[in-house]
Amino acid sequence: MSVPVGILSAAHVHAGAYAAALGTNADAEFVGVADEDADRGRRLADQHGVDYCSTDELLDRAAGVVVCAPNAAHRDRIEDAAAAGVDVLCEKPLAADPDDAHAAVAACEDAGVRLGVAMPLRFSEPVQRVERALDDGTLGDVHAVTGTNRGRCPGGWFVDPGRSGGGAVVDHSPHILDLVHHLLGERVREVYAESGTRFNDVPVEDVNLLSMELGDGTQITLDGSWSRPDEWPTWGDATLELHGTDGVATVDCFDQTLLCVGSGGDRDATWPFWGSNPDHALVADFVDAVANGREPATTGQEGAAVAAVVEAAYRSIDRGEAVSVDYRDE
Repeated sequence: MSVPVGILSAAHVHAGAYAAALGTNADAEFVGVADEDADRGRRLADQHGVDYCSTDELLDRAAGVVVCAPNAAHRDRIEDAAAAGVDVLCEKPLAADPDDAHAAVAACEDAGVRLGVAMPLRFSEPVQRVERALDDGTLGDVHAVTGTNRGRCPGGWFVDPGRSGGGAVVDHSPHILDLVHHLLGERVREVYAESGTRFNDVPVEDVNLLSMELGDGTQITLDGSWSRPDEWPTWGDATLELHGTDGVATVDCFDQTLLCVGSGGDRDATWPFWGSNPDHALVADFVDAVANGREPATTGQEGAAVAAVVEAAYRSIDRGEAVSVDYRDE
């Protein structure tokens, strides 16, 4: 029996990709789109041959919803779904600030529904291969990581701090932060961040650099800037380079390439095409989670942890110094 799933708000640019994934998932029934912008919602619904409906109608039909609202509205949408007993997959970041993130997690726990956060890079085949390399000890002990998530300025509500919660830091840091937490099993302990507005005439930061330390002392640097011109042939990048005692692994999540160089023996570089679609795998995981009553791959608690690091980055920018991350659950 198919799992009824809908899109709750189509404000985020990723809504179209998730709608396409729902429409092609044999285990899901795409039951509709609800959106505060009727024209936008109807347009997405019409593209996929489903109904445009009110929030109440969608929550009455669906067992799960994918929330693609502006960041500041995530908590309200999640609480609406939780009150209706509907499982949620929320676009990253889980919330614009840690208070809202923890409130969203609590609402779902109290209602007995599952809450997942859309972190599709976990499903990138190169990322999964690096995860296996870490698990089997191929890289040895990892002591340093560099990451990037650079792209074009998205404009619209993304550059309205009241709706987005910030600029490039809140938009582009979460994906790589989640991968670091997930792959290395350690949380960021301390953050020093700098930012500026250099490429676009917007009221939020479009460039940033985060320097971080994990709980075990591993050093992390992350460039999550909107530094690509509008003419750039792709939207941007997402990369990781992990430096271990026995080797280095370089991952390009979107170009789907992997370069591994060991400190001994053969030193091969490979650029295979994986043919995987992380968005489709993300949605498939959520559909399976709803069907089987299990937690999605990236939980609400993990999303709240990422929100705490983002908040610390902004705090560091304001103070001009390194700050500790306040996870509130420790």
